Amino acid sequence: MRLLKICILGGTGFVGTRLAARLTKEGHRVTVLSRDRERHKHLRVLPGLTLENCDVYDEAELSERFRGQDVIVNLIGILNEHGFGGGGFRRAHVELVRGALRAARSAGVRRFLQVSALGAAADAPSHYLRSKGQAERLIREAGDGLDWTIYRPSVIFGPGDAFLNRFAALQGAIPLVFPLAMPNAKLQPVFVDDVVEALVRGLNDASSRLHVYELGGPRIYTLREIVALVAKLSGRRRWIIGLPKVAARLLALALDFVPGRPFSSDNYRSLQVDSVCTVDGLAALGIRPQSIEGAARQYLGAFEDNARLSRCRAHARRG
Repeated sequence: MRLLKICILGGTGFVGTRLAARLTKEGHRVTVLSRDRERHKHLRVLPGLTLENCDVYDEAELSERFRGQDVIVNLIGILNEHGFGGGGFRRAHVELVRGALRAARSAGVRRFLQVSALGAAADAPSHYLRSKGQAERLIREAGDGLDWTIYRPSVIFGPGDAFLNRFAALQGAIPLVFPLAMPNAKLQPVFVDDVVEALVRGLNDASSRLHVYELGGPRIYTLREIVALVAKLSGRRRWIIGLPKVAARLLALALDFVPGRPFSSDNYRSLQVDSVCTVDGLAALGIRPQSIEGAARQYLGAFEDNARLSRCRAHARRG
């Protein structure tokens, strides 16, 4: 395996932190760009990692940071924007990629890995999926000077995720009955370390160039099944009520104005498209995916322990 100089955009996030740790462990020289490196000092303990301040929307600054790198990995993505018109998604997903591609070209970097999303398409129903699709088109049309690989994961889970952990936290806050929008939406959750493995295998594999990999776990679930599994793994009993589409849409509209947006109108529109693989990209890369049942038990067990303690306290008070 050839050791590389790798620059990661979005390296301080959920996937990026685990990817950076894996790459430095293998001996690669990793540069992570951040708006405020002081907020991410935990990364600086990784040997072989450089954490640099950078405005990732400044093309000239990006070009300077890219100079001398072998590979650019773009993990930057948002699930919700501050506004409502799609401008935030276009800036984070399209404008950033456009600038990064130009910066890579001017810095002489040919290899570009992009994490997109299943369902990304220019005609998708949500701003999130449309902007991801537009970014993919920019990469595909970048010309012969770019050796790109695009990864299209379903929803990613793992320790510290904003998916299963969010449902576990919501179930802790909402007793007995749990209302659920789009309960029949289909997803194929993929473990974060399997996504990281797919990225690592693409670094030196010439066959992955100019290729798109769809990444999904070993099983397809409905959203209702996932929420029920979270309740089981976290030791809670909840009656899950699937909302009809009109009620789900109204709930999304209401939550658009809740700080943190636990669910939004754009999320609702994204769930109209099943996040399911048509081709098994992990199998093509020789990766055997881990299941939610096996992997999530390790970190959702903390919720189960808390729930068990709460039941014991309640029983003690009754006695």
